[in-house]
Amino acid sequence: MIAEIAVAMAALLLSEAKDTTETLGPAKVFGESVKRELMHLSLGSVEVGHNFIENNFSGTLMQSLSAIPGVQARTIGSGQSKPAIRGLGFNRIAVVVDGIKHEGQQWGDDHGLEIDQFAIDRVEVIKGPGALMYGSDAIGGVLGIYTNYLPVEPFEGRVNIFGRTNNLSAGLSARLQGRNDHFYWRLHLTGTDYADYKVPIDEIEYYSYRIPLKDGTLRNTAGREADAALTLGYVGDSFRNDFKVSETWSKSGFFANAHGLEVRLSGINYDASRRDIDLPWQSVNHLAVHNHSHYHASGFTLDADVAWQWNHRQERSEPVSHGYMPTPPDDLERVFSKYTLTGKLGSKVELSAGNQLQAGLDAEFQHNRRGGWGFIIPDFETVSGGVFVIDRHKFLEALSVNAGIRYDHVYTSVHSYSDWFTTPDDTGTPVYKQRSGDIRRHFDSFSWSAGITWSPGKWVVKANIGNSFRVPIAKELGADGVNYHIFRYEKGSPDLSPEESYEVDMGINWVGERLTLRLDPYFNWFPNYIYLSPGSTYYEGLQMYTYTQAQVLRTGFEAQAVWKILSFLELEAGAEYLFARQMSGAKKGYTLPFCPPWKADIALKYTFLEDGYVSLGTRIAGVQREIVPPEKPTEGWFILNLSAGKSFTLKNTVLKTGLQVENLLNRRYFDHTSYYRLIGVPEPGINASLMLGLEF
Repeated sequence: MIAEIAVAMAALLLSEAKDTTETLGPAKVFGESVKRELMHLSLGSVEVGHNFIENNFSGTLMQSLSAIPGVQARTIGSGQSKPAIRGLGFNRIAVVVDGIKHEGQQWGDDHGLEIDQFAIDRVEVIKGPGALMYGSDAIGGVLGIYTNYLPVEPFEGRVNIFGRTNNLSAGLSARLQGRNDHFYWRLHLTGTDYADYKVPIDEIEYYSYRIPLKDGTLRNTAGREADAALTLGYVGDSFRNDFKVSETWSKSGFFANAHGLEVRLSGINYDASRRDIDLPWQSVNHLAVHNHSHYHASGFTLDADVAWQWNHRQERSEPVSHGYMPTPPDDLERVFSKYTLTGKLGSKVELSAGNQLQAGLDAEFQHNRRGGWGFIIPDFETVSGGVFVIDRHKFLEALSVNAGIRYDHVYTSVHSYSDWFTTPDDTGTPVYKQRSGDIRRHFDSFSWSAGITWSPGKWVVKANIGNSFRVPIAKELGADGVNYHIFRYEKGSPDLSPEESYEVDMGINWVGERLTLRLDPYFNWFPNYIYLSPGSTYYEGLQMYTYTQAQVLRTGFEAQAVWKILSFLELEAGAEYLFARQMSGAKKGYTLPFCPPWKADIALKYTFLEDGYVSLGTRIAGVQREIVPPEKPTEGWFILNLSAGKSFTLKNTVLKTGLQVENLLNRRYFDHTSYYRLIGVPEPGINASLMLGLEF
């Protein structure tokens, strides 16, 4: 697992118009080939192909990618997870699909990425800021997803059948594609159905109430998902065009006992079936239309993108009165409908044999509307635009430098909102309480970065320094409502300023014929970090959290090592550590909420018959006592994992098999970054995943 990453770590930040994809098989290559890849970019990055995702299949895309050191999956339930890089997530991570930022309701904690992981050809993870290329939201890193593999045969494809034991998941994915001279097509279809998942515990405690779990099952966490995408393209000698339409739909239940104590009085029999999706539940639909054009000539490339996205999400729950709110007329609690129009233009020019100049501009318009009887964020529009220039110069075979600058302007318009029911004011007069006022904000920002890569002998040393930014989103400016799924009341602050980050990233690599070593230390200084600060007041039993800003220091590292002991035996190890400290504000001296503890992975991998493998590994997490009160410490833990796989060639087809068994000993443990930890719900018990694939 880690060995596959070591081959590709810090690979070149490839062009968005790249026609082919690297897929990492069981065979690893050491020595000069790895060194050449490491020389391309001063920023730390990891690139993996679709084989890696299949070999590490763990349910959601981010759970599969969490095998990469420094990458975390923030999960809630068994079918949803959000990306985090070095402890930063949500609107601090830019998720980019074929060069276009994926725009949904990123602020939501309780749903995952609306992306079909089986349609992916390769994934590139940039650890550290990617603001020069993508602007705001890339302050913590970039998750680059590419589905633009160019077919070479008139007809080809692959089919995957997969399942997981813990939540009785079953799914089928098919990819069909073909090319006839200059024209090509590609079709993806995926369907998944999963039941309530199990944990190694019989009961939980929520607000001093003991809640039994039937057979250790988290009731109402079942779900289903359907994905489809169609691409039509043309490729000529110097021009290529891709037109893609994709849609993702999912429906999933919320753990009933986490949605409020009213569930105790509900007439729904949540234990009737593990596959029922009862109230409360959510559905998410994401439709995207994207056209990408690429032109290249001698020493020059030009890329143009236009994309339209529609993200529609609704939450439904049993209508129950709260405080002064009467019983709602229906079960439609919240609706969010977001339209996004994006345009990009970028070019690269080879000024000389060792000097490349890259420049680009982009613009985006977002339109978001809410509905339902529940409120948490107001309606808003956002208009943003940016321009950047990056210069890369290779002085010697072993020495290269790069530098860049970017300017952005963002305008955000947040609309006022008042309750649909009356609440007595200080004089006792019933009024429609205003939850959000009209907010009009303009933000301007300059960001810059400079880096160097040096390769003496078997060493590759990298350093990058710069600053980046992130504008406050509508939720941070105007939120005022209950977030039942993570058990708190959230309130925005309309006067927040743009978040800035000054960072230093380094990479120290030693590349041998049988041994590779890597250490990636980093340092971040935020003069005005935005976060939800837990307070001492409560609303209807839920703790009040308010968006605030503070000076924050973050530093840490990732380390990896791969030792090829014998031609068929490898020892793989990786570790990550993060230290965070608030340097100002009411929580001065404390860390940040949900700050992950140190983690380490160690695995011994045996390879047989060319591409067959069996790997036994352990994941270890340290105790986390660095908390923000009233957050509670989390004890350390370890689990054992087993993986195996083998491919079989049958004439013109390849049959691929893969098995992953997580938490082999069925241990009870708590992930410090899990929201369910707050109500005593541990991570899932033993879980076996089986993947069968046929490529033709």
